[in-house]
Amino acid sequence: MAKEQQMDELDKMNNVLSTGEQWIEKNGKKLTTIVIIAILVVAGFLMLKQFYFAPMEEEAQNAMYKGEFYFEQDNFEVALNGNEADFIGFKAIADEYSGTKAGNLANAYAGICAYNLGNNEEALEYLEAYDGDEPLLYPNIIAMIGNCYANMGDYDKAIKNFVEAAEEASNSVISPLFLVKAATVAEKTGDNAKALEFYQEIKDKYENSVIGQDIDKYIEKVNAQLK
Repeated sequence: MAKEQQMDELDKMNNVLSTGEQWIEKNGKKLTTIVIIAILVVAGFLMLKQFYFAPMEEEAQNAMYKGEFYFEQDNFEVALNGNEADFIGFKAIADEYSGTKAGNLANAYAGICAYNLGNNEEALEYLEAYDGDEPLLYPNIIAMIGNCYANMGDYDKAIKNFVEAAEEASNSVISPLFLVKAATVAEKTGDNAKALEFYQEIKDKYENSVIGQDIDKYIEKVNAQLK
């Protein structure tokens, strides 16, 4: 009986293999075409990466170098828009090299420059275009977006971004700073209960931070306003 069952299983397997062979024989040309197309796509991508994106990345990085010098000197106008000589500006780098890492970083620089020049809407355009997850830079970019919304009077979005920045940072150095920003905006709108939540969060999570050591006086102030 066991032998018969083994033979049945063997017959089934043979049928499956036979069916598979027939399908391959029938669709062989189609499979070959698919494989060739896949190889060409991969080869094309590798060539594009080597001969187009790599040189673009290098060009963008070279352009960024001078901009970073102007940025460090707080010359935000030139850093953003260029000097009409040997530097095109972070804004142009972000636009012209958008597919590169340097072009993406230029979005962050351009947004910060525009913000420091008082151009909140332009700053938002570039800050929100930045796509990264660096543990120090990314939370600060989110907070800068919050600054822009606060300056524009959109306090709900400002608070949302400050809270998100604190969560992304998740450390005792800068998270309390962002939570204080959120609390300050909440107080400005008269939402002292919400402000108290942010101050209490600092006390609960970051009591040993620089801000945390003085947080009780902020809590007392808001509690007094709630009475």
